[in-house]
Amino acid sequence: MAQPLLEVRDLRVHFETHDGLVKAVDGLSFKVMPGERLGVVGESGSGKSVTFMTVMGLVTRKLATIEGEVLFKGESLLDRSQDEYRQVRGKGMGMVFQDPMTSLHPFYKVGDQIAEAVLAHEKIGKRAARERAVEMLRKVGIPRPDARAKQYPHEFSGGMRQRAMIAMSLVLNPDLLIADEPTTALDVTVQAQILDLIDRLRDEFDAAVVLITHDLGVVAEHTDRVQVMYAGRIVEDGTREHVYHGAHHPYTWGLLQSISRLDEKVERLRPIKGQPPSLIFVPPGCSFHPRCPYAFEPCPRDEPPLVEEEYGHRAACHLSVEDKKRIFERDVVVRA
Repeated sequence: MAQPLLEVRDLRVHFETHDGLVKAVDGLSFKVMPGERLGVVGESGSGKSVTFMTVMGLVTRKLATIEGEVLFKGESLLDRSQDEYRQVRGKGMGMVFQDPMTSLHPFYKVGDQIAEAVLAHEKIGKRAARERAVEMLRKVGIPRPDARAKQYPHEFSGGMRQRAMIAMSLVLNPDLLIADEPTTALDVTVQAQILDLIDRLRDEFDAAVVLITHDLGVVAEHTDRVQVMYAGRIVEDGTREHVYHGAHHPYTWGLLQSISRLDEKVERLRPIKGQPPSLIFVPPGCSFHPRCPYAFEPCPRDEPPLVEEEYGHRAACHLSVEDKKRIFERDVVVRA
């Protein structure tokens, strides 16, 4: 059996604040296999970005209390120094951030910023690094890349800035690309182009991809496996077919019901009632129980374990597998 490219074991990331302890990530365990496409889905505040910022070494023990293990190609990362971690970032793992305007430095030309990533990891000249940068801009579909490389971020459109961020993330041919809400603030046409671009480059560079989003509809055609997060924990994990055609968690059912379809006339969508919980005051038992229409006696008291229920399909819910299947078939209209 192939070794996982990335393995996270019981990861906990807690932040001390004046209001109390924020349990941003509270006991995550998962794997990403080589070449796999993983979609990580959940509402804002579910811990998606913090999880992978910690994996990238951008959230450190100076900023938070971190427990657990992060293994990349079998080697532990969390105890490495920043200099050692920097050798993994870029060459082993690349990340596309939510807002490229704040991720790209406004004072430096785009081509120079991409070339800097090459110079930091490889012993080549500035001219060769710049040629690599121009070639990557060409690969991500930016017209006249030689001229565009000499421009500043504010001279790029939103979609072009996101393409430049993807170019920077892939210029060193990493084994893992983490895309954190890569289509935020882009119109739907550009969103589709960016997602198709990530798919194409994933095939070209043979990289595993983690796609972080709040929208199950976005990952429907672009992932192999889906991981649903709520209140800093994984509540469901399975193949795309498992999650879209036989989800086992009420929160996932709510996300599926919130997706609109163009080929079906629906009077009203069915949103999830209530608000995500405070990560300082997480409800006892199942953290979703205050919003769950199917909650019953053990839910407010006992936290359900994340267990494998069918062929690699994991869910954290007190309902029996038979009840989950019955409710899904009766109540859940899949709109993905």
